[in-house]
Amino acid sequence: MKIGIRAHDLYKGDIDSLFKSLKENGFNYTQLVTYKAIEGDDSILSLEKALKIKEVENKYKVEVAMLGAYFNPVHSNKTLVRSTVERFKSHLKYASLAGVKYVGSETGSYNDDKWTYNPKNRTEEGYLESYNVFKDLVLYAKDLDVNLAIEGAYGHVMYEPKRLLRLLNDLDKVAPGKVSIIVDLYNYLDISNHEKRYEIFDECLNLFKDRIVIFHLKDYIVKENKLVQVGLGEGLIDYSKIIPKIITNNPNAYLIFEGVLGDDIKKSKEYIERLIYGTK
Repeated sequence: MKIGIRAHDLYKGDIDSLFKSLKENGFNYTQLVTYKAIEGDDSILSLEKALKIKEVENKYKVEVAMLGAYFNPVHSNKTLVRSTVERFKSHLKYASLAGVKYVGSETGSYNDDKWTYNPKNRTEEGYLESYNVFKDLVLYAKDLDVNLAIEGAYGHVMYEPKRLLRLLNDLDKVAPGKVSIIVDLYNYLDISNHEKRYEIFDECLNLFKDRIVIFHLKDYIVKENKLVQVGLGEGLIDYSKIIPKIITNNPNAYLIFEGVLGDDIKKSKEYIERLIYGTK
């Protein structure tokens, strides 16, 4: 299995030191948001930066599973939406030169920068506004050697797996096969539904099948009636129930730690490796 980590959860600095740190911590795969992980990055992906990413990938034998260019397609500031769409397009344009197959985003919230639940997120208007932005992006990516990777979340416009499946199917009508799926189980959970976490995970597997290319691995506890993220194996998600299903259904997917920090990184990696390989 391809175990990786979101780069800026591990390190922020110059790109060479970043990839060196990934390798030293035993990660052969990463999810890279350049403007969060690389000091001084201006967020737009250029030819020069793409070639530099490819250079350090080759040097340290660390593969970038996905470039994160997350943005809010339904933000009330439409000037900001346009600028972040252009940023996403720059990633699509140069991703393949960086040796990267996917450029990813979530689907936004009408709470703007908070990216949290808003009743308007669940309306048809919300769906269509988000869809139209992604429609433009898949048309742009249609002839490029890269896919969009889209992620749903409880507080966003694609708030449940079935709603994200609708988006996937609608975008397939525009540019068949240009969209892949990120499954982040934790993101679909809320205090109201977290006890159904395994049902929700199984629903993702059944709905998206081999369109799933990345699983974000997170864990959580309930504290003061809220879900609080903790290290893998230290919370309520029993990965011994999840990892075997991933191995069976999506053995080529990337497993990316997201929001796993500090001392939890090593412990989480050892925990997941034990479940996959049976190592001590």
